Amino acid sequence: MMKSAGIEENLLAILDSASDSKHTPDANDDRLAFLEAVRSACIVNENPPTGKMCEAVFQILRVGKSLELITESFRLLNELDKRFPHVYLSEKEASESSHLIVVEGGWSPFLFNLESASRERGAGCRSISGPLDSLGFLQLMQELGEVANEGNLQALEIKSLRNMLVFQYLINALEGDFLPRNRVYEETMNWTHLRESLLNLLLSTRKINYKGLMKDCLTIMCGLFDVSAGISEDLESPDNAAAKLSHNDNTASALALFELGSNACFALQKLLIMIMDLDMSRKKADMQGSTTRADGVRTPLMEIILDEITYDTDMLSPFLKVFNEPKWKLEIILQYFSKYTTRLSTRTRRSNGPTEDATTFSGVLNCFSNVTSTRSITKKISADVVQVLLAHAFQAHLSLSCQQDADGIAASKDEGRSSSLAEICENIISAFSNLRRTDAKMEILPIGKEALFTAATILSTETGAQV
Repeated sequence: MMKSAGIEENLLAILDSASDSKHTPDANDDRLAFLEAVRSACIVNENPPTGKMCEAVFQILRVGKSLELITESFRLLNELDKRFPHVYLSEKEASESSHLIVVEGGWSPFLFNLESASRERGAGCRSISGPLDSLGFLQLMQELGEVANEGNLQALEIKSLRNMLVFQYLINALEGDFLPRNRVYEETMNWTHLRESLLNLLLSTRKINYKGLMKDCLTIMCGLFDVSAGISEDLESPDNAAAKLSHNDNTASALALFELGSNACFALQKLLIMIMDLDMSRKKADMQGSTTRADGVRTPLMEIILDEITYDTDMLSPFLKVFNEPKWKLEIILQYFSKYTTRLSTRTRRSNGPTEDATTFSGVLNCFSNVTSTRSITKKISADVVQVLLAHAFQAHLSLSCQQDADGIAASKDEGRSSSLAEICENIISAFSNLRRTDAKMEILPIGKEALFTAATILSTETGAQV
């Protein structure tokens, strides 16, 4: 362990002349020197950092006004958390269950954990540089929303870049705390591990509107995706980029915003996935009677997402473009279809084999196996929406198949697997054909054409392999 008292004192002394409000060149040099000293003491010499040292690095990330300061402090925080995690699984024998290790007194960028609950009632949320409470997290989300709504290169500020890095670090911290806890819960079914997770504490607080926060996450994720896509187009077009960047002296910030915007979208996706995983574990705990009234009641995120993309069709396509985790993406689409196709899936099944309902991709495709059932569905869902859903579901299905092959789950290219993939491709082509038969004037969307081309290519490859 670190001879903490002396080393901490020496390192923090570097910041004596660099208060949060002081941003002179000398003060910034002191901050950079401090970050390098912490990296040397903790990462290079493998000494665990103290809570005060971590908080000082976090403060630099929250108040830094140069790209170098915020990126270096962000990188250092993630390196420290990876090298010295506060929650982790102990090494185990093959026959043993995982054991959760929670470091006593470990530093956290949040104030809403159990040990800090009383501090959350104080002035924590008003600090501009310290750990965040639930209201501070909500304010950060609102500021990210402003970035997503602004959407142009001329409005770039270091604050926008800083907020995206702060958010990414917070999500990394939530993930580092949640994943080992959820793994142990799956093995032990001890709900206490997840009840005390930072993610559950954030979502359970009464200081924020949970549904509103989740809707904001979806809106911001789609907005940041559009901003990043727009910047990418501008930077790929030299003439257009030159015209826009001529009004902005900080081209590096524009490039950084593109990368940070994409990374922030990914961080939002990670947050959504963690919440849906938590909802699944919470459902199991409810069924086992492990939860209490103190755990409260929360609408599953899946329901919120489905409501948003069902009643706001303008969000459907952007959401499915940016949300690319195949397992949950496919599940969301299947749940969407299940509202309209559950009965149809059994009616259209004409073989003697097992009945597949709309909870499987094959079952959904079966609902589009003839013109009659396809027309019935398009009376409830527009043909364009059906195209988007089928195309993205097909993409997710293929991604899952590739992942399974890579993980060795279905590595053998046996006849059953090959036929299943061929059948899926045939059914995709059939579904789009039946959509066209219901409306001869319907145009196949670009994403639909991409799906059809992919299906036809796979079928051609399968046929060639069999010859």
